[in-house]
Amino acid sequence: MDEGEKLRWGVQRRLEFIDFRLFWSSQFNRSDMVDVFGISLQQASADIAHYEKIAPKNLAYDRAEKTYRRTDNFKPAFIGETVERYLLQIVAIENGWLRKDDTWFDSVPPVEIVTMGRPRTDPAILLRVLDAVRNRLEISVSYSSMTGSEQQSRTIAPHALAHSSGRWYARSWSREHNDFRDYHLSRIRAVGDQRVSLVDPAWDFEWIHRINLVIIPNPGLSPERQAAVAAEHAMSDGRLIRPCRLSLSFYLMSEYNLDVEPGVLKPEKQQIILQNRDEVMQARSAARQMAIEALARAQASGSIN
Repeated sequence: MDEGEKLRWGVQRRLEFIDFRLFWSSQFNRSDMVDVFGISLQQASADIAHYEKIAPKNLAYDRAEKTYRRTDNFKPAFIGETVERYLLQIVAIENGWLRKDDTWFDSVPPVEIVTMGRPRTDPAILLRVLDAVRNRLEISVSYSSMTGSEQQSRTIAPHALAHSSGRWYARSWSREHNDFRDYHLSRIRAVGDQRVSLVDPAWDFEWIHRINLVIIPNPGLSPERQAAVAAEHAMSDGRLIRPCRLSLSFYLMSEYNLDVEPGVLKPEKQQIILQNRDEVMQARSAARQMAIEALARAQASGSIN
């Protein structure tokens, strides 16, 4: 809304808080604003009046309880586009990643999070990785590999972070393999020596290049179920176009069985399929080969030592 966009940041936040409490708790009072923002009762009253001017049908004052309540005509005036952010905060609270006191919730609705649970990222390790990304450094790490011994020494040059299915990765050049790989942050046990990296992240063609994943409901489903799947994934004309870095397409495809050819799994187990699967696989393979060749040339010329 135009008027809301012109508000000062502090006022905008307080009006968003009013919107938030009405949405999640159905009510709030002036003392809530005083406690959260450290403002005076007079300022809280002024903010409420400002909110009423913008969204007059959203709240009504209960004189008996001295509180403001959500009306049946309520429509979010400030948090409508950010509701997912607050749902993620509930997940973070339940997983112990965030304290409730650090949010605007006065109480959290009953919720159960189904997850395998993962160890927290060590902040000391994350800082060293971030420094390496920022300053173009190679770092030696102790890494628990899926294919090697329990802990192995690696020399990597991280240039970006990636996230998929609750896991964080450092996209990095590997000195041992002279190619670009993803290193799970939770498997990095220690970070040791560092030095300036001579590897150009621009050689990581799988990371740089993007492709559109064309996702459709599995044709093996009934028309009714196809329609339900399309609605669930907000498809348009029966398709979802998902731009993705080539290197990260692997994770998205694995998570939703998009890497499995249609017909191998039951449609109920593979509700969506990747319409351009062959194109994605070929593009990923070609980009990887380009990176391998660029790194080989750099090594042969002495650019990587």
